[in-house]
Amino acid sequence: MWIFLILASAVGLGLYDVAKKHSVQNNAVMPVLWLATAIGSAAFVAATMLSGQGSLVLTLTRHEFNLILLKTLLVSGSWILAYYAMRALPISIMSPIRASAPLWTLAGAILLFGERPTGAQAGGMLLVVAGYGLFSVLGKKEGIHFGRHAGVLQAFSATLLGAASALFDKYLLQTCKIPRETVQFWFCVDLVVVLGIAILLQRTSGLTRTSFQWRWSIPAVGLLLVGADWLYFKALSEPGVPISIVSLIRRSNVVLAFAVGAALFKDENIKAKTIALITVLGGVAILCLSS
Repeated sequence: MWIFLILASAVGLGLYDVAKKHSVQNNAVMPVLWLATAIGSAAFVAATMLSGQGSLVLTLTRHEFNLILLKTLLVSGSWILAYYAMRALPISIMSPIRASAPLWTLAGAILLFGERPTGAQAGGMLLVVAGYGLFSVLGKKEGIHFGRHAGVLQAFSATLLGAASALFDKYLLQTCKIPRETVQFWFCVDLVVVLGIAILLQRTSGLTRTSFQWRWSIPAVGLLLVGADWLYFKALSEPGVPISIVSLIRRSNVVLAFAVGAALFKDENIKAKTIALITVLGGVAILCLSS
């Protein structure tokens, strides 16, 4: 069952990436990020209360609250960097970089949780890695030198923080046994506060800022992410689910982001990137069939 939940989460993330690119293109990053988060969080909090789960999510210890706050700080840093990178890079380059998070998640899962992939799963992972590597090579044809481009550095930094957050999710749900509804509820609440503080700090810093424009895609970003995260937490809360495989399948959102985003934003080298995309798809298919 968790396979279908993660695939559905990947579709939601793909649409989320497209909406995010539309919302930040030539727009102020921090207001977009905070508004999208606030709208999505408000929708999730309201749904939780209306469903009668208020007593469940409001019951947690100070230690559990601090753990969820730490997750929030990891994700906030990842998102801020990712939004700036998304504004600076073509979506057909940005999405594959972000999709490399499972490589770091796998390394952490092996070191911290003792996970060992099967032979078929290892083959699927290698195909996904090869696809990501090809995407990186193609980026150079568009003048994007991975060692020097600020957007690329931001994207990779965001990816490392995202991988750390994924490992921490497994710790919260499977080791600490914190209910997934509680984790997502306080994560949403904390995000609004933490990102709000980040905006205030930016505004008092005196740095030059891009002007803000309201777009329909801003609420779509928040709502799509909340839905994708709900499916993700539900899958990860099942006993024994391997975070390394979950992360790889979830990051297949690059497929949808690539196809829709490339068409909408007129990205270059689409034919060559399609070969890399098929490689990623093949790896994901192997992972699905062998799980």
